[in-house]
Amino acid sequence: MQTLAEVIADYKKAGKALGHFNISDSNQLHAIAAAAKQTKLPVVVGLSEGEREFFPLREVRALINLYQKDGVALYLNADHTYSYEKAVEAIDAGVDSIVVDGAKLSFAQNVELLERVAVYAKHKRRFWGVHTLVEGEVGYIGQSSSVMDKLPEGAAITEDMMTTPEELKKLVEETGIDLAAPAVGNIHGIITSGQPKLSISRIKALSQAVAAPLVLHGGSGSDDTEFAAAVEAGISMVHINTDIRVIYHDEVKKALEEGKEVAPYKFLAPAMQKTATYVAQKLQLFARA
Repeated sequence: MQTLAEVIADYKKAGKALGHFNISDSNQLHAIAAAAKQTKLPVVVGLSEGEREFFPLREVRALINLYQKDGVALYLNADHTYSYEKAVEAIDAGVDSIVVDGAKLSFAQNVELLERVAVYAKHKRRFWGVHTLVEGEVGYIGQSSSVMDKLPEGAAITEDMMTTPEELKKLVEETGIDLAAPAVGNIHGIITSGQPKLSISRIKALSQAVAAPLVLHGGSGSDDTEFAAAVEAGISMVHINTDIRVIYHDEVKKALEEGKEVAPYKFLAPAMQKTATYVAQKLQLFARA
């Protein structure tokens, strides 16, 4: 099976994007694996620091290894990691990639943190054969993967607040990161008062400024037309979390309210099926955009 680095390189060259979906339990993992198997497309699952406190990375890694043995192209990402210590823990757990989130730090502090993690990741690759891609962020897009009634304070949604080509190029050159996540009008979570629109022109300018594949965070709430345009402009991976959280929550709630079933494998089944259907549709959209 290809490494995640090889898959991303192939997708970037072909003008396609990988789908990345966050999970909190093995049921969501099973649903996403089912979508990957159905579509025969690779997929990345991610866990933030909070999610992996509930579902430890080593457990997820063991399950993904089993899926991979069955031919399912699943990859593991340590999403939104805020410290060097947590980054080391994740890399030691065998993740395929890690998002080092220093977006709220000063540029210099962000560079310093990314450099330290990148050096450690390269050390593990050289001496232990562990190939972990390091992703850096520049530009603040919020931190909550939930449904909100207003934008988070300081989020970069106007052109003058978004990541510039110069900023992105400097970050990549000074840190040696493998992937880059800019602020291009994207926001973590779903904003009920109105989801901001992505700046397709800014994505295109950023993709021309650096060779590193670009990652779009905060995909929840965007429509398929926006996604297709973003991928065409140069996005190589799309992160979605809130959308599948809402699907999972709503379907479990509906199943519990409508019936008297107490067997988890029965009342969880509709949520898993709807999650799988949603993920399969997005994987196919990103791969043909």
